[in-house]
Amino acid sequence: MLKGVDPLLSPELLKVLCEMGHGDEILVADANFTAETLGHGKQLIRLPGIGLHRACQAVLSVFPLDAAVAQPVAYMKVCDTPAGYASALQQSVLDLLAETGSAGPAQCEAIERFAFYDRVKQAYAIVQTGEMQPYANFTFKKGVIADALA
Repeated sequence: MLKGVDPLLSPELLKVLCEMGHGDEILVADANFTAETLGHGKQLIRLPGIGLHRACQAVLSVFPLDAAVAQPVAYMKVCDTPAGYASALQQSVLDLLAETGSAGPAQCEAIERFAFYDRVKQAYAIVQTGEMQPYANFTFKKGVIADALA
């Protein structure tokens, strides 16, 4: 155990988060996501029994988002819904991002399902939760922690 580190962050998950470089993306996905197919060859970490919101909370507690891009957060758009729609669960993660100062609404992008799958193919790793609600899938682009330029 480490002081100040969310206990949900296993040694395996911490290692992956630490290995990722600036611009790499991680997917936090629901239990129904096609992680094995789309993530073929990628690191896959399973968090069975853990919901999406809680998993995102743990990951974001140590994960800097990329400030150099307009939208470092993407989530799967629910099919056949109007622009701007977010499920209650998706909204809870968006609220978490805003409350922690990680990302505001304009920095979070809803992406059509198949375009989201294409994006996931470029992800560094996948964290598959036990979340049973569909469309509970978010990608986070890693930023840097650095001193100001002199």
